Amino acid sequence: MAHTASRTVIRTQGRKAYAAAFGTRRQGRRHPLVATAMVLPLAALLVVLFGGWEAVVTQASSVGVMLGR
Repeated sequence: MAHTASRTVIRTQGRKAYAAAFGTRRQGRRHPLVATAMVLPLAALLVVLFGGWEAVVTQASSVGVMLGR
């Protein structure tokens, strides 16, 4: 546990070197609609592949009840 500070410094330096070599990391957050548009095709594929429509409906209704709607 005594060596955690030095490992953190080494990790931080590695991240800086990676960012310098491959470009800077994007700052900020992605808009929720963009994130949804990215996830929906994968979610639809998984529902079709695994036949999970009933599970999706059940989970959605459970979340709705939990949120009080």
